[in-house]
Amino acid sequence: MVTTEVFENLKSLQEILVQKYELEGKKSDAPKQLSNQEDLLAKTQKEFIEQKSNYDATQEKVTQLKAQLEEAVKSREEGEKGVANSTTHREYEALEKQITEAKTLEEQVRKDLQHEEKDLAELNERLKNSEELIKFQESELNSSRESLNKELSSYDNKLAKLKVEEDKVTKNINMIYAGEENAELKAQEILFKFQRIIQRNSEGIVSVRNGVCSGCHMILPANFANEVREGEDINFCPYCSRILYYEEVSEDQAEDYFDIGAAGSLAGLDDEFEDEDSEYGDDEEKEERSEFDDEEEFDEESEDSEDEDEDSDDDSDEDEDEE
Repeated sequence: MVTTEVFENLKSLQEILVQKYELEGKKSDAPKQLSNQEDLLAKTQKEFIEQKSNYDATQEKVTQLKAQLEEAVKSREEGEKGVANSTTHREYEALEKQITEAKTLEEQVRKDLQHEEKDLAELNERLKNSEELIKFQESELNSSRESLNKELSSYDNKLAKLKVEEDKVTKNINMIYAGEENAELKAQEILFKFQRIIQRNSEGIVSVRNGVCSGCHMILPANFANEVREGEDINFCPYCSRILYYEEVSEDQAEDYFDIGAAGSLAGLDDEFEDEDSEYGDDEEKEERSEFDDEEEFDEESEDSEDEDEDSDDDSDEDEDEE
């Protein structure tokens, strides 16, 4: 049977396609890990640039503060020397003011300088750590690239082998339909649908057992299930779109399809129920009428009996009067 040969080839093709799509998925996902490492390296490099910018700015502040401190110290020392050589009280007061202001500025500048130098030392340590981290990430990235290239090469080799097997099975299916009308178009349509199903469900051809699709576990229409059982054509499940083939089961699990044509429609069932109700209703009415008629007859007989008794009493009274 043609369909039997097609089913066998489709089962073989299914195994090939499952492996093929799995490898293609791995090949597609493989660079994502590398992309994550590249993003992480780019982030670290960006942070390093920001840290270097802050380091340079802090270093510039330290240079400026050192210059200010040097000027403040120089001003204080000049004032101290001038005090010793001052000749007037006004000159002495001016020099004392210069010394006081220089000392105040010197103290403030020293505090600011200590703070900035501390920040500079911390930034310098962060820069060193970032540089080491960048070197490590670059090394890991290069290693991952090499590993990825080997992995992708392995995938390509496996896919090439699967392609040879796929072409072989596809050719067999085309040859099976070679003698039929529109053979090439029919084979291509089946293969196209089959490949689409495998991509979604990883299982494109399933058995029918006891009228149930083993792919989606839905009960199939009786007529359709019988068509699958006959196996004269390729049938697709109306629910999950998988290709179906009939599978024999033991006698205790024999299929018992529900024939909707033999059972009749729901409308017919309603009519039957209505007829039964109607007959049942008619019987009740007949019984009620019969009972009612019996009661009327009983009442009439009772009235007639009473009338006869009254007449009998009257006759008896008349006889007594005559006597």
